[in-house]
Amino acid sequence: MLKVEHDGSVLRVSLNRPEVRNALNDELIAAITELFTTISSTVRVVVLSGEGNAFCAGGDLEWMRKAAAYTDAENVADALKVSKMFSSIRDCPAVTIASVHGSAMGGGCGMISACDIAIATPESKFAFSEVKLGLIPATISPFVIDRIGKGHARALFVTGEVFDAHHALAIGLVHEIVEQDRETSVNRKIRAILQAGPKSIVGAKALVNDSPLTAQETAKRLAAARASDEGKAGINAFLNKEKAPFVTEMNYD
Repeated sequence: MLKVEHDGSVLRVSLNRPEVRNALNDELIAAITELFTTISSTVRVVVLSGEGNAFCAGGDLEWMRKAAAYTDAENVADALKVSKMFSSIRDCPAVTIASVHGSAMGGGCGMISACDIAIATPESKFAFSEVKLGLIPATISPFVIDRIGKGHARALFVTGEVFDAHHALAIGLVHEIVEQDRETSVNRKIRAILQAGPKSIVGAKALVNDSPLTAQETAKRLAAARASDEGKAGINAFLNKEKAPFVTEMNYD
C-alpha cells in the first residue's frame, strides 16, 4: 500500500497502488493515517508521491461501491476515517511536501491541500470530480477551501472539471511547476528546511493551523521562541556569522 524509504531525517513515502492509479481504499487510508500519526520526532521532512503514472486518482471505485451499501452510521464512520487521514497529514509536525505527477483527483487533491508544500509537473491534471459521480467533495472541503479559498472551490466543486497544473498554480493548490526533474526541486526545499530550527518549524506551522490568533497570543509565542535554547542559538550564530547548531548539512543535489 505504501512504499516508505528513510533518508536520514527525510521520509519518502509513495502511494503504492499503481494498478489503480493509487486510488484510496480502506487499507490505504488506514496506512496513511497510521504513518502520519506515529511519525518519529527525528523526521524533519516527509515527501509524499505516487508510484506509477499518477499521484492519486481519488477514491477506489470498488471501495465506493461497497460504501453505497453501508448504513448511515457506517457511512459517517467511514467518512470520519477519511477526514482523519487528511488531518494527520496537515497536523504532522514534520514539513510535508507533495510531489505530484499525472492525475490528482478528488481525495488526491485533498492530500495535496493537506501538505505544506506542493510541487507538480506541467502535465499534471487535477479535478474535484465527486459531482460527476453524484457525490460531493465533503471530507476534503475544509482542507481544499483553506488552500484555494471559497471562490475557487465553488467554481471547481460544482463543475467537477479537469484543470491543468498552471491553473492549479494560479489558485494556490500547488506552489511550483517543475519543467523537468521534480526531485531536484524537492531536494532544494529539503535543503532549505534542514537549515532551519526544528522547533521553530513546528511553531511556524502551528501559527497557520491555529489561526486566527490574537495579538496577545502571537506575542506570547514569539516571546517563547526568543527565550528558547533554539532561538538563542540561532540569533547568536547569526550575530557571530556562524552556522547554527541545529543546521543539518545534507548533500541533496
